[in-house]
Amino acid sequence: MNAVFVNGLVCKNPNYVKPEDFFFSGLDKAGDTSKNLGSNVTLVNVDRLAGLNTLGISLARIDFAPKNGLNPPHIHPRATEVLTVMEGTLYVGFVTSAPEFKLFSKVLNKGDVFVFPQGLIHFQFNFGAVPAVAFAGLSSQNPGLVTIANAVFGSNPPISDDVLAKAFQLDKKTVDWLQAQFSNSN
Repeated sequence: MNAVFVNGLVCKNPNYVKPEDFFFSGLDKAGDTSKNLGSNVTLVNVDRLAGLNTLGISLARIDFAPKNGLNPPHIHPRATEVLTVMEGTLYVGFVTSAPEFKLFSKVLNKGDVFVFPQGLIHFQFNFGAVPAVAFAGLSSQNPGLVTIANAVFGSNPPISDDVLAKAFQLDKKTVDWLQAQFSNSN
C-alpha cells in the first residue's frame, strides 16, 4: 500500500492509530519568559499532536512576563489566529497590507478575544505589572511562523547590508549592528 500524504505529512494507517495520537499534555504549565523578549510560545501543531493532521487547526499557549513581555511582530503564512486572553492585559494589533498599512490595535483584558488575519504582521505586548497568559487557535495544523526582525536581520546567508540600508533608510553600520543582534536567532 502506498502512503497518503496530506500537507506534506503521511496519513497514519487507521489500523495503527491510538488514543495518544489525539492527546497532548502540558498547556497548564507556564512557559519560561526569562529570555530577552519576555514571552514563551508553546505551540501544539501536527508535529506535537499527530491527530491534528488533515484537521486544519492548531493551538498555542503564550506566556508573557510582566512589564514588557513581547511576542514580536510576526506572521503566520498559512493561518488566521484567534487569541483569547486568560490572565493579565495585552496590547495587540495587526497591520494591513499596502497601500494603507493600517494598524488595528486594542488593549485586551481577561476574557477578551482578537483575530489576526492570515499572513498579516501582528504582535502582542504585556505592559501590565503582572504576568499575562493567552491561548491562540490557528486555522492550520502547520501555521508557519515568520518573525519579522529575525527573518530580515537574521537570515542565513545574510541579506546584503546595501539592500537593508536602502530599504530601511539606515546607514550600513546600523544594519551590520542589527544583523549581529539577530545572527544567532535562527
